[in-house]
Amino acid sequence: MPSIKPQILAAISGAISAYIADEEACQAAALGQAARPMGPPVNLWALAGRQEAMQLRLLMQRRSLR
Repeated sequence: MPSIKPQILAAISGAISAYIADEEACQAAALGQAARPMGPPVNLWALAGRQEAMQLRLLMQRRSLR
């Protein structure tokens, strides 16, 4: 299997990131909002813990209705 040259791979990834940035800018303009800087990244561990707690609560509610 032939490998992709680093220059081509860099061009592809650059084009993809430019496309995503353009789509986000168009979406923000369509909503009438100015493009604002990104906030801190989402804490995935906290999000997963919250989701697990919500699933456990739903499970307990279903078991109590039996």
